[in-house]
Amino acid sequence: MPPIKTISPETPLAERFAAGLTYPLRGGALPVCVMLALGQCLTILPSFVGLGFGFALWLARWRYAATCLVHTANGFAEPPDIGVEESPGAGRWLTLVHMLVVALCVACALLYPSMLWPLLLFFALTLPAIDMSLAFDGDGGAALNPFKWQAVIGRLGASYFIPVVINVATGVLIMLPSLMRPGIGHALAQPLFAFGYTYLIIFNLHLMGVMIHRHHERFDMEPEAEALIRESGQDEDERLLVVVRETAAVDRRAAIGMLVERMQGRSAPTSLHQAYRQLLKQEGLNEGLIEHGQLWIAALMAHGEARRALALTQECVEIDGTFLPDSPEQAAILAELAASSGMTRLSLKLCRGFLARWPRSPECPRIGLLAAKQMTERHGQDAEAAVLLGKLAATWKEHPLHPTLVAQASQLQRAIGIPHTPAVD
Repeated sequence: MPPIKTISPETPLAERFAAGLTYPLRGGALPVCVMLALGQCLTILPSFVGLGFGFALWLARWRYAATCLVHTANGFAEPPDIGVEESPGAGRWLTLVHMLVVALCVACALLYPSMLWPLLLFFALTLPAIDMSLAFDGDGGAALNPFKWQAVIGRLGASYFIPVVINVATGVLIMLPSLMRPGIGHALAQPLFAFGYTYLIIFNLHLMGVMIHRHHERFDMEPEAEALIRESGQDEDERLLVVVRETAAVDRRAAIGMLVERMQGRSAPTSLHQAYRQLLKQEGLNEGLIEHGQLWIAALMAHGEARRALALTQECVEIDGTFLPDSPEQAAILAELAASSGMTRLSLKLCRGFLARWPRSPECPRIGLLAAKQMTERHGQDAEAAVLLGKLAATWKEHPLHPTLVAQASQLQRAIGIPHTPAVD
């Protein structure tokens, strides 16, 4: 289980606000913003089709934002994944309330236009209290009680008006497209405006969640993230790391033994792995570093942390030039990632190691082409690349990439003046 990222309730609001500015651009929130912005183009379709898409998009927007509110209130630092829904009851109520607000504003704009802005101001002032009330108790009836609004505002003080101001800005941004003249410019602006107000909605509800989290004791809440950390043992790992550092000052071998015992159980957080490797380096235990590197690379790849695994691979290659991950699948992925990241020397080492260790793997032609490309484009090793591709073409005559191997080998041979090799055909 990957470590749970949390933020202390004691973190100042200004710091949480600054960090929250990137919240809609991280994790699951960014694809939500992008997809909803692109989906906004469908709302320009005629008649009820466009209206139906618009309703569906607003429903998705508020459901995800509601999840962000509850997720943050429970102490989680990162946005929830798409499809994850916490406290479904609160999410449904919050979505219903906001859809009702939109409907009332539309009706007011059509029937009593002069009352639209006062109504918008009223909702801007009251919606944060309603949203936060729903987040910490999920009671829709209580959330609509004006006395509950007063209680929420009283608990938060002047900071309550921060989401109010953001609500006003969001309302203005939502209204702006309706003031534009219909045409191509209006159509092109739709996804940009949609991205902007989706960003503001997610940011604002995240900020409301921050306020609840910071004052969770006043709202009689126990953040779920803290309970999960206790259950997973993450806080125990943090205490162990302190003990390990104290022990290492006296006896590094004993500290290494403590970490070995811990990591033989369940999966360990990055901080323990890094502490373990640091102690091994200090003791000059290169064999231990290589052995641990193999195990940690496999764990990182299993959790989708390929870039961290690539950095660890580079570290292991510097210790042992023949190092290669145990899995051919992982070695191939890391070789391609190294090439795309500009780490051509590392990529070539991985490619050559792959071809030497797993010469019968059906991935050999693809890895050979990757190696040849870097040899010719980055290192001027055209002759070596031609020989490599020629050997692969002769070995893998039935492989789908055989024509490509033949064509590139022949092209390189002609370019450097090597006579055509029949075995390539």
